[in-house]
Amino acid sequence: MTKYSVLVVGCGNMGTSHARAYQKIPNFEIVGLVSRNPESRNKLSEELGGLPTFSDFESALADTKPDVVSVNTYPETHADYVRKSLLAKAHVFVEKPLAATVEEAWELANLAEKLNLKLVVGYILRVHPAWRKFVEVAQSLGKPLVMRMNLNQQSCGYQWETHKNLMNSMSPIVDCGVHYVDIMCQMTGAKPIRVSAIGARLSDEIASDMYNFGQLQITFDDGSVGWYEAGWGPMISETAFFIKDVMGPKGSVSIVEKNHQESSNIEDHTKTGRLQIHHALLSKDGSFDKNDEFISTKDEPSHDELCELEQLFLLDALEKKIDLKEHVTDAVRSLQIVLAADEAFKTGKTVSLT
Repeated sequence: MTKYSVLVVGCGNMGTSHARAYQKIPNFEIVGLVSRNPESRNKLSEELGGLPTFSDFESALADTKPDVVSVNTYPETHADYVRKSLLAKAHVFVEKPLAATVEEAWELANLAEKLNLKLVVGYILRVHPAWRKFVEVAQSLGKPLVMRMNLNQQSCGYQWETHKNLMNSMSPIVDCGVHYVDIMCQMTGAKPIRVSAIGARLSDEIASDMYNFGQLQITFDDGSVGWYEAGWGPMISETAFFIKDVMGPKGSVSIVEKNHQESSNIEDHTKTGRLQIHHALLSKDGSFDKNDEFISTKDEPSHDELCELEQLFLLDALEKKIDLKEHVTDAVRSLQIVLAADEAFKTGKTVSLT
């Protein structure tokens, strides 16, 4: 069995979940934990049995010489850490988004390919069984599709502080939106052609040129359309939390919210109640020909288990020499869409992607 040494960078929510995953998978061995906050890295080190900790990324990279670097830090650091890791001849797992610009994302994709190194971007919904089924059913509904999704997060205390830190570099529709526009691209299999957006700044605690609520609208070349909405902060409505719904000529499919979800709970961001499939076919008397179907998702993975599935995907890429070019291309494409939405909001103009 090949053992891959891993340097985990960032010990917040995502870094902690990914570190737990590496600890569970025999092929990985964590050789260091890096974070700016000594409390977070020391707490995680203690949980995992006492691991080396570092405050400085470059020093940790030089000292540990890892096979894999796992980047789970604030988005504005991603590109720099990924580039330095690749140049140190390490494979990379990086949380979304890959970079702050499309040009920088392509640069990193090309660098990984040139150096024959694996680059995996953390698109957690791609490994989620219920979301994979959601995509599969949507693809059977005919064309065009109408796709409606959101992830509004009511936050206070340290969660609001985290959101404000994230908004130092990007808005909610950019940070979270890559997941959901990626899902839309999978559902349609079509080319996105234009993007528009609306947004609002609902707090004086964030920069004057930033907005903590936004909605993007995307049109595809097959006529499909979709919107995605995201907001962060103490003013966000809990009732605006959960819409994951797709309609096509043959009917619709929805992820039905599970009971008692909380938008501030990271576990609830991927949790589903069940899938509801509605059939549009009518009988001769004009009534619906079939009743709605429900698919249970009660055995879905926890957030930590989903992170483990992501790392097993990385392991497969390493062991089976899987070509990740399409994976990285899809990650860059979704980034292009959400950055176009950001431009559309700031300029007040629809952005063409063709």
